[in-house]
Amino acid sequence: MQQRQPAYPENLIFHPYNIMLFLLLFGLTALFLALTIGYVYIRVTMGIPPVQLPWLFLANTLILLGSSYTMIRARQNYLDDNTAAYQRNLKRTIWLSVLFMAMQTVAWWWLFQMNHTALNSSTTAAFLYVLSFAHLAHVIAGLPFLIIFYNTARKRMVDPVTVLVYFSDPEKRLKLRLLTVYWHFLDVLWIYLVVFLGVNTLI
Repeated sequence: MQQRQPAYPENLIFHPYNIMLFLLLFGLTALFLALTIGYVYIRVTMGIPPVQLPWLFLANTLILLGSSYTMIRARQNYLDDNTAAYQRNLKRTIWLSVLFMAMQTVAWWWLFQMNHTALNSSTTAAFLYVLSFAHLAHVIAGLPFLIIFYNTARKRMVDPVTVLVYFSDPEKRLKLRLLTVYWHFLDVLWIYLVVFLGVNTLI
């Protein structure tokens, strides 16, 4: 009698990892929707002018899009068993994420120094800082997982046998897919924030 092969965990919709990611993304979506709705409500009811969106936020959008692209490439390299390209694209994603965090710090400094937009200068300024910092906090939270993936790949991919074992691990495949989804979500979330704040400067 032929035994039935177990399904890969990544194919199970109700796998605990999938559920945890879904709950996390749902919670983040609710949080940022509440913040942006609160921003609009305060502007409408109190007649507060919007804070100007720094151009560095637009540049950071390109950086984050680049990190999302390299993350896509890393996952595809994993599925193609391309060791060198997989490690290379993971490293690029890490460096682009670090660059994004550095540029965000510069953008906040520019807001404070050039426009004198301090955290307590207006309600809209406070919302701008809170929204961008909350997003950055979740980029920082995902960075250690990227580093772990890269270090694990660099240490374990030393010969054909270890490479085969690494690429055939269904749990790693699942975690990499979830990390990729998380990174794309942060990308979409940032684009939403930039568009939302940009539109508010025109209204």
